[in-house]
Amino acid sequence: MRHRKAGRKLGRTTAHREMLLRNLLTSLFRYEKIVTTEAKAKEARKLADKIITLAKRGDLHARRQAAEVIQDEDVLKKLFDSIGSRYKDRNGGYTRLTKLEYRMGDGAPLAAIELVEIGAVTEPSAKPAKRRGRRGDKGTGPKPRPAEPIAAQAPGA
Repeated sequence: MRHRKAGRKLGRTTAHREMLLRNLLTSLFRYEKIVTTEAKAKEARKLADKIITLAKRGDLHARRQAAEVIQDEDVLKKLFDSIGSRYKDRNGGYTRLTKLEYRMGDGAPLAAIELVEIGAVTEPSAKPAKRRGRRGDKGTGPKPRPAEPIAAQAPGA
């Protein structure tokens, strides 16, 4: 029984699990949205909030603590320069977890984890959405390639 045991083992050894979560966090801070399994996303969310809190502090000690987890210097710079300042006035809740469909191969439940945007208001586009006819999106498929002339083919083939 796993009573009072926090965290998920994700079917991996400790070192493998730590590297998996480091890679997930690096990808999350690089692309600001990733799709992974639900269990991995829930574990990554805990660490992501702690790393963003370090980035909000912004001092040298916090940078060195975050560098133990985020080992890509470009991502670490982005984390402390733009992401940390983005959440200066927010107390927690820096990530959003959205459940998605099941994975085709093994049926694992997928989830998208993304950084919450502060003050991001979706502005309506200037043009209204294009109305489609009765047959849907006719004519948007791949264009057929023109046939090569017969004279261009090799002789005797």
